[in-house]
Amino acid sequence: MGKPDLEAYKLNKIFTAPVPELNAEQQELFNEVKASRTTPRDARFPTHNQANHCWNRYNEWLICLKSTKDEEGCKNMRNLALKICPSVWTDKWDEERDEGVYPGIKV
Repeated sequence: MGKPDLEAYKLNKIFTAPVPELNAEQQELFNEVKASRTTPRDARFPTHNQANHCWNRYNEWLICLKSTKDEEGCKNMRNLALKICPSVWTDKWDEERDEGVYPGIKV
């Protein structure tokens, strides 16, 4: 007996109804949702309150930008920050960076 297909099992738990025919744009969005993962557990932040984890992820993205000057190369780090942080926070921090008053890492 072969190994069970864990990916299919996970997707079947999330998407219980059969997927209808999709146009190219819908299929692209569907694939993006299927591939979306949250930020991995970080042993530095063992509690349920993930505010510090969020702050670190955002600043780690800024460190990447500062050291590489490659926005495309740091896109994954930005996505990790966006997945764990409330959008209200990241929007505020983005605005503060634009205004030059962000208290974290300066890029």
